Amino acid sequence: MTPVPRLDGALPQSLKDLGGTPIAAVVIGGGQAGLSVSHCLGERGVDHVVIEAHRVGHEWRERRWDSFCLVTPNWQCRLPGHPYTGSDPDGFMVRDDIVRYLEEYVAAFRPPLVEGVSVTRLRRSAHGVFEVTTTAGEFTAHQVVVATGPYHTPKLPRTAERLPAAIEQFHSSGYRNPDQLPDGAVLVVGTGQSGCQIAEDLHLAGRQVHLAVGSAPRVARFYRGRDCVAWLDDMGHYTKNIDGFDDADAVRLRVNHYVTGRDGGRDIDLRAFARDGMRLYGRLTEVEGPVLEFADDLKTNLDHADGVAESIKDAIDAHIEAAGIPAPTEARYRPVWQPDDQPGVLDLTEAGVTSVVWATGFARDHRWIEIPAFDGRGYPMHRRGVGSVPGLYFLGLPWQYTWGSGRFEAVGRDAEFLADHIDASRRLADVCGTLTGAPSALASALPIG
Repeated sequence: MTPVPRLDGALPQSLKDLGGTPIAAVVIGGGQAGLSVSHCLGERGVDHVVIEAHRVGHEWRERRWDSFCLVTPNWQCRLPGHPYTGSDPDGFMVRDDIVRYLEEYVAAFRPPLVEGVSVTRLRRSAHGVFEVTTTAGEFTAHQVVVATGPYHTPKLPRTAERLPAAIEQFHSSGYRNPDQLPDGAVLVVGTGQSGCQIAEDLHLAGRQVHLAVGSAPRVARFYRGRDCVAWLDDMGHYTKNIDGFDDADAVRLRVNHYVTGRDGGRDIDLRAFARDGMRLYGRLTEVEGPVLEFADDLKTNLDHADGVAESIKDAIDAHIEAAGIPAPTEARYRPVWQPDDQPGVLDLTEAGVTSVVWATGFARDHRWIEIPAFDGRGYPMHRRGVGSVPGLYFLGLPWQYTWGSGRFEAVGRDAEFLADHIDASRRLADVCGTLTGAPSALASALPIG
């Protein structure tokens, strides 16, 4: 296939010249998911275009803090045709290295990429052709891959509106470094990966941190001589698919375990932070001006996080014993701090808190997709990324099929699967003489999984 030229802010001339002829496929989103499926489609000779609203690496470049790094080892970065080949496979890429990794991927296979163009509307005609409206014009396509991920709109609780105007507020996607915040203490709300790592960033900078602790689990960085990720990879944890769980919906909503790759990788132990001066609270429940109230669940949440980490070690122990693997022994974790007196209230004024960082996640925003392809919660209806509407696909969703579906580790496997499905659909439509309106109902008969 001859790549479509990369043009910033405009559709390629080849698309403008199509007239009423649909392109075979369009990929919406030029992150690791969109680039991966583009690579796979190119190998299969499927003409397509990748449309990216910003530029490659935007999410990593613009919505991550300065000290951000991956929590998975570099060897798990294995996009199709572009595995990690650097000198530190057991290290953890920092933000700028992640951006560079993606830019090098683009340079390596030169996808038909258009940057700086947003898709504002996606519809499907009565004939089954997709109508794509963008900020640079309109065109049609037989098949569409939505590779925009799940993290679209920063999510803030409505209670944030009741904080005093003098308190500066930031969402985690807008946090960059401690110097960005005004002098004074900081409240971080949320203890998923972002909240814990931002709290650590501020703590290491000498800031007084108050942390509202949620129910997210944690995992040890290393155990019995290896990174826990390496053990779990050997155990097949990352290839176990969503069909192996009784409740797929619940699995897909799970919060990630908190850990860090910073400075070579280490545990994030909130108890150790508290021992060293960080103030911990339970889940934030109420805001009345400068006075905040918290649930009485701090101990429960800390115990739960530790329990999950220890259960993972139990599984690793069982694997080592069953496989007869020689591995050093290691003493188990012992809590270094206990919340004997759980504070239920924080007066921001008395505590000198001048800023709040909301690590409260993101909401999906698929309102531009005017196709009945979502369930009552707004989640895409799909099986392994193949949407309920023939010709519509999703890629890069958490637990789309396996743990690594939205990550560098396994998004490529999902991309290969979808590319096969798209190519087979195209070939079937060609053979049946149904190119106009393809993929038709015939394509929906293709096997999934």
